[in-house]
Amino acid sequence: MTGSIEARWPALPYAAWKDTLETLHLWTQVVGKVRLALTPWQNHSWHVTLYVTARGLTTSPIPYGGGDFQIDFDFIDHVLWVRLSDGRFREIKLRPMTVAQFYASLMAALAGLGIAVRINAMPNEIPGAVPFPQDSAHASYDADAVHRFWRVLLAANQVFNHFRTSFLGKVSPVHFFWGSFDLAVTRFSGRQAPAHPGGVPNLPDDVAREAYSHEVSSAGFWPGGGPVDYAAFYSYAYPAPAGFAEATVKPPQAFFSQALGEFILPYDAVRTAADPDAALMAFLQSTYEAAADRAAWDRGVLECALGAPKKVRPV
Repeated sequence: MTGSIEARWPALPYAAWKDTLETLHLWTQVVGKVRLALTPWQNHSWHVTLYVTARGLTTSPIPYGGGDFQIDFDFIDHVLWVRLSDGRFREIKLRPMTVAQFYASLMAALAGLGIAVRINAMPNEIPGAVPFPQDSAHASYDADAVHRFWRVLLAANQVFNHFRTSFLGKVSPVHFFWGSFDLAVTRFSGRQAPAHPGGVPNLPDDVAREAYSHEVSSAGFWPGGGPVDYAAFYSYAYPAPAGFAEATVKPPQAFFSQALGEFILPYDAVRTAADPDAALMAFLQSTYEAAADRAAWDRGVLECALGAPKKVRPV
């Protein structure tokens, strides 16, 4: 493996940074809930997500008081920035601190800039969670591990965005869901889906039902947790069509997880591939085809060739 591939797709062993991962997950929830509290609802909860940047993660601009502000995680200098469109800002150094301290620091920074916001302080999609102001258990911050995690997000974001170009139907942005702590991109068939059963920990059932109101093929990356104690790419369909779990997908290291109900490709299988981008693209495309073919999507109408710089799509 060349040095450039190692830098772009670095090692990210789950066990080595599990404590930091859990802390960072909760920090992103605090930030994401600020966006949630101040942004009009958008279909499938797209209004709450974070986005990958050249330095970390961002809320993107949030409207407030006739102007805008945004909150940025900088995983190069390890700073959380709160910046207003009038030029004022606050910064919080990212270092080992409890979730309660992070929450208090961010709320104080916002208040100091004249931003009045109240958020639901109970974490979402985490079993057994405690409110942010009471969480003194999660306090780890391994800056090197966080930097490597961001490098993986940056590389995956690039491949996901390229994959996104070959779909003419409704498709989500490539965005980071702080609830489940994953980077995701979702394609839609255009048809409504059966009501989602709900039951996600600390997430209202009506939110889950709205998120899955229409038929989807969704793929993403998450750094590990639960039944998968390693970083992995995933792909699922909702509703899952008959025969989806038995489909043959690429590359050969990909498999269907009965526990999760989705296809899994270990991150290390991508990282160590001769061409990681191609291996990941094969997974995205083959799992999408498994869903679309078995659910009889109108692929001729929904798809086009992959996009290329400066090349207009032929019509």
